[in-house]
Amino acid sequence: MSKIVLGLVGPMASGKGAMKKYIEEKYGGRDCRFSTVLREVLDRVGEPINRENMQKISTVLRQTFGEDLLAKVIVKDAGMIDSNIVIVDGVRREADIKYLKELENFYLIAINASPEVRYNRMIERNENVGDKDKTLEQFMTDQQAEADREIPQVMKKADFTIDNSGGWDNFYAQIDVIIKKLTDK
Repeated sequence: MSKIVLGLVGPMASGKGAMKKYIEEKYGGRDCRFSTVLREVLDRVGEPINRENMQKISTVLRQTFGEDLLAKVIVKDAGMIDSNIVIVDGVRREADIKYLKELENFYLIAINASPEVRYNRMIERNENVGDKDKTLEQFMTDQQAEADREIPQVMKKADFTIDNSGGWDNFYAQIDVIIKKLTDK
């Protein structure tokens, strides 16, 4: 089987990370995330790793070096990963998929859930500084930020769509169907 590259796109807390973890554990997939580069830069310069700072550094890098800068890094990283399945977490812009589409066996998967379900997940996981203190209104406002504005448009270009509003069994079953389709080719 040749390498399959799965790009995951979806709004905040829709289940991209959970899908990545499931594919890693069940199918031996390996991941690369757009946010990894941003987190590394913030860590190196001693700034808090939070959503606001990641958006700022992303904007500065893309405005300075081109909208497709992070996509170029991800394509290079994905190509170097030694695994039959590579998961690219955090696709959010048209520029992100421009180069990924050039990879053989690249598939874009959209993941979504209701805003209330996603909000509760964000509070529970508390991944970034300040997440647990946000209101639902602040959560919804965050999704209008520059970094997330293109997500709905990119989701429309997906090869597969997963509804993650239900329980784990339903979520995993949808993932298994997609992986089976792709590995049986």
